[in-house]
Amino acid sequence: MTKQTWNDERVNLLKSMWGAGKTAAEIASQLGGGITRNAVIGKAHRLGLSGRISPISTKKIEKSHHIPAAAAALLSEPVVEKSATAISMLELTESTCRWPLGDPKKAGFHFCGARPVPGLPYCGHHATTAYQTVIRKFNIKDDIDVQTSEDALTQLDDAINS
Repeated sequence: MTKQTWNDERVNLLKSMWGAGKTAAEIASQLGGGITRNAVIGKAHRLGLSGRISPISTKKIEKSHHIPAAAAALLSEPVVEKSATAISMLELTESTCRWPLGDPKKAGFHFCGARPVPGLPYCGHHATTAYQTVIRKFNIKDDIDVQTSEDALTQLDDAINS
């Protein structure tokens, strides 16, 4: 097997495909020449490319936690309303929120009991906690020219606050 090195062209292709959300296996396949999935992951790590949720695990989450469109719309806006209803495990039904409250080992443990969002096991308030969306807060550009550590901190502060 011929060992290929990382040249500028391959690194640029890796960066662009990584930024586009391609899997490490897809990137390795595109690069060819003996570059493996693990080599892509290692190089991305050494280049300091942003960490990201695995596209594979994201697909598993979408399949195992299918959220109906009506529920997804409800989840896009936070709900501050809390239920005053408290029910025991024996009182749980499909029409009650199943969010546990308290310590199961102590007296007073109960479940929310409010009306759930259609298609979900939780009320609107608890669904927003259970099904959080991933939000990228800032993006640091690769082409920033940093002369000192103070410049780097200023650039990072600008990226976070923009």
